[in-house]
Amino acid sequence: MGFRQAAVLGPVCFFLGVLFICFNIDHRVLWGDLTADTIEDGFQFYTTFFNAPPAIKALLHGMIGVVLLGLMAKLHVWDDSAMFFDGSCIATMIFGLAVYMTVVVPTLRTIVTPLAEETREDRVQAMRLLSAANIIIMVCLGLVLLLQAGQEYAKRADAREQAKVEAEGKKKGVETKKTQ
Repeated sequence: MGFRQAAVLGPVCFFLGVLFICFNIDHRVLWGDLTADTIEDGFQFYTTFFNAPPAIKALLHGMIGVVLLGLMAKLHVWDDSAMFFDGSCIATMIFGLAVYMTVVVPTLRTIVTPLAEETREDRVQAMRLLSAANIIIMVCLGLVLLLQAGQEYAKRADAREQAKVEAEGKKKGVETKKTQ
């Protein structure tokens, strides 16, 4: 594994860790009984998440940039592996980033700082939407990990086949010299 792949895998795993923490609330909101305690826990958790210090938010957003830069650096090689695996990873990350910017950020604002015309039911609905968006982003990040693992497997399988072909070529070369 090289530096560029580590620049992709490290932040992706970090974000999956953050989203698994959010999953403690999300699974109860999406698939559990939506009780008053569950709703209050969700409001409190996402309020804490939203009101994180700017340094924490800068770290999170900076890590998004590291992933994208790592993928662009890997794509710079422009071989078949890069086009298929890294290109698919970039598309998946762009989709996840789009979900983050268009769903997560607005719904967090609705949950934490609702407008005057937004009711508690609107905030609960926003929390359900946020939970679903977090699951979608987790799937995207998991797909990036699977694609990176698939790329590494393909490279190793290709190297094994190349070594086998070279060994057969050397064997045929030795046999040809013996027959001459």
